Amino acid sequence: MTKTEFSEYDSADYLTSLEHIAAYLEAVLEEAGDDPAFVAKALGTIARSQNFSELARKVGMSREGLYKALSADGNPSYATIVKVAKALGLKIEFHAVA
Repeated sequence: MTKTEFSEYDSADYLTSLEHIAAYLEAVLEEAGDDPAFVAKALGTIARSQNFSELARKVGMSREGLYKALSADGNPSYATIVKVAKALGLKIEFHAVA
């Protein structure tokens, strides 16, 4: 019997367009509840799907600083999240739900 090996799944491999990124973020926000670390990690995944060094330059942070802020243990400020969204070509919106 032949043993099949698989590479580890990474969502970043599938975030190839702004539409995919936006859909991923919408799903993350739906699933995250009130867990900001979940959202920060998702932004890190999106950043990895892009040119991370270029994104850090656009945001005005070092590559290492941005990587740390967008890790599962990171705690980015709202300003950082807005800058990352803008650098990715996205905007943050709020909609009434009630």
